[in-house]
Amino acid sequence: MLDRSTGIAGPYCTKLLADAGADVVRVETQPDPLRAWRSGGLWEFLNQAKRTVAGEGDLAAAADVLVTDAAVTEALDPGLVVVTITPVGTDGPWAGRPETEFTLQAAAGSTGLRGWPDEPPLAAGGRVGEWAAGAYAAVAALAAWREACRSGKGERIDLAILDTIAVTMVTFPSVFASFLGWPPMRGTGRAIEVPSIEPTTDGFAVFTTNSAQQFHDFCTMIGRPEWGHDPEMARVNLRFRRRAEFLAAVHAHTAVRTTAEVLEEASVLRIPSGPVLNGASITTFEHFAERGVFEPSPSGRGVQPRVPYRIAGVAQEAPAPRRDWTPRSRPGDGTWRLPLEGVRVVDCTAWWAGPVNPHALACLGADVIKVESVTRPDLMRFSATKAATEDRWWEWGPIFHGVNAGKRGITLDLTRPEGIDVFERLLATADILVENYTPRVMEQFGLTWDRVHAINPSLIMVRMPAFGLDGPWRDRTGFAQTMESVSGMAWLTGAADGPPVLVRGAGDPIAGIHAALATLLALTQRDRDGEGRMVESVMVEAVLNVAAEQVIEHSISGEVLTRDGNRGPSAAPQGIYRCAGEDAWVAAAVADDDQWTALRGVLGDPAWAADPALLTEGGRRLSHDRIDLGISAWTAGRDADEVASTLCSAGVPAAVVVPGRDGLANPQLRHRGLAEPEDHPVTGVHDLPTLPFRFSRVDRWHRRPSPTLGEHNDEVLASLGLSPAEIVRLRELGVIGERLRGA
Repeated sequence: MLDRSTGIAGPYCTKLLADAGADVVRVETQPDPLRAWRSGGLWEFLNQAKRTVAGEGDLAAAADVLVTDAAVTEALDPGLVVVTITPVGTDGPWAGRPETEFTLQAAAGSTGLRGWPDEPPLAAGGRVGEWAAGAYAAVAALAAWREACRSGKGERIDLAILDTIAVTMVTFPSVFASFLGWPPMRGTGRAIEVPSIEPTTDGFAVFTTNSAQQFHDFCTMIGRPEWGHDPEMARVNLRFRRRAEFLAAVHAHTAVRTTAEVLEEASVLRIPSGPVLNGASITTFEHFAERGVFEPSPSGRGVQPRVPYRIAGVAQEAPAPRRDWTPRSRPGDGTWRLPLEGVRVVDCTAWWAGPVNPHALACLGADVIKVESVTRPDLMRFSATKAATEDRWWEWGPIFHGVNAGKRGITLDLTRPEGIDVFERLLATADILVENYTPRVMEQFGLTWDRVHAINPSLIMVRMPAFGLDGPWRDRTGFAQTMESVSGMAWLTGAADGPPVLVRGAGDPIAGIHAALATLLALTQRDRDGEGRMVESVMVEAVLNVAAEQVIEHSISGEVLTRDGNRGPSAAPQGIYRCAGEDAWVAAAVADDDQWTALRGVLGDPAWAADPALLTEGGRRLSHDRIDLGISAWTAGRDADEVASTLCSAGVPAAVVVPGRDGLANPQLRHRGLAEPEDHPVTGVHDLPTLPFRFSRVDRWHRRPSPTLGEHNDEVLASLGLSPAEIVRLRELGVIGERLRGA
């Protein structure tokens, strides 16, 4: 595998594949700027398992995969898989525009969702989108390589960081708006979850109340049980309007207790919660210490998170160059197909993180059968745009649609022996089982790994626990909010003098796509030896890898990286600037000295900008307040679109900060076809975002709408050999069904 990329996204893609056994050769015709970044520890983490050469020589002819961050112009072997990772994609109206992750977050609608309504929009720290892009690129590369081995035909993969941000750092607000008929926006659209990260006497703790029961229990914990029955407090948007009243009560409880005390209270009530950690405190967290999540770096200079998954029977020693990937077959059978065509997946996942894995597999061609029950459906259905008084209201969950399109759906009551019998018959026909329950649930069903393996020795069982299958936090529930806080990701977002702020959801798709990679790796190993394996892909460990820089830097230099509002460590000036009109803002970032010169020209070269101290990044960083005042004075009377266009034309990265729900209207995303129309039997036709990469041979990723509850019961059960009479009997017993129990 050849790696011609620099920065984070491309090197993280090839790191993930090198950790899996690929022989990765880095081509550096010039030194990667990341080598000189901070302590150099981040570069080491991303590239430790690779070889580095100054020129390709004849390597391209022998390579299976090429990863690059620039459009490829030379003629290449048609059997080669080429993965191109760029800010916005290789073509389209924005191709070639100057961009940084900071401006891409603004353009995708992520920044516009975050922050208090009466304060400027807030970008997420930590370059999360670039890390996520690397993980998606690894899945795309591995899937295409598998198919190239079979068919002899390579693939051209075009992945955009803008697209990745739109599907990982934006929680489907466009789908919510579409389901609601695009009502006029009320207010700015910005919010911070209440509750979320709250102060304690010795730090911060995070609380998640995604379900009605969790919110009711949280109200009980803070001594306001009546709020659990208050229809205004129970609804997220109405609660936000009463946030001052609500947070005053929350802080009266949490701010006089230690983090350990409030977490113990939350644990007793089974409220998802966790400490808010940073680079200095993560490695001492009891759960991580007991599980050995952090390991010495190969150089011995510091520590780093380990690979975030475990595949039984496959060695995962400290990364070193290895060559155990099978070279692609040449010429193969010559017929290209979707990489996972013919693979059957049984999907027992819920919420967002779990379904992302089988959703990616479905897009790549797998037959994914989602299993719910009429008493315990995927609770993401309940985040719906219809009232519970309306017929089939549970079919109106926007996020459910977004990560379950392409699947078939059945219902089975796994607390009943009849349900287990049918489920085991389904497993006998499957290649992969994916579940993200807390670990004890599958055990309660009697579906341990030993049982599953006995039913189907070639089956791969992928388990996606929040904290892992062992350790003191094994049985705790965790959501994206928990992962972002415990991993340190949230620590980098927020004002310098304020509390950490959640990225708002990124932990879920990041965990899901890492699990998809682990699933593909296990499937590839099974192709070699025919053996099924148990895979443990841990949600929090995936997020720890994406937030790795904090641990790496602290372990090497002692520096605790922290948040600084909309300013960033790799650009100065960088900020969100107010423009003419109601709540109009532009994100702009000056990433080098040439861009500073260009910005001065756009501003009319004012006298204050001629200060020689501003010619260097360090000087500009020291004078950031003064520069921000000058830029703000220029933008204040101008249209936001005009400001962004003028800056970009001059070579300065800039983008209008758009509301979250308008992100998919971006002309570049429309050109790339990131959103695909879903024609659903209940909700009708609405656009859904899909995978953030394009294959040259694939016109669309979603080939069927998300399933209604139990929609494919008869179809799937009949394929297992059940007679019509047996299916009717199961329906009469309530083992299967197409409506929620009692609805």
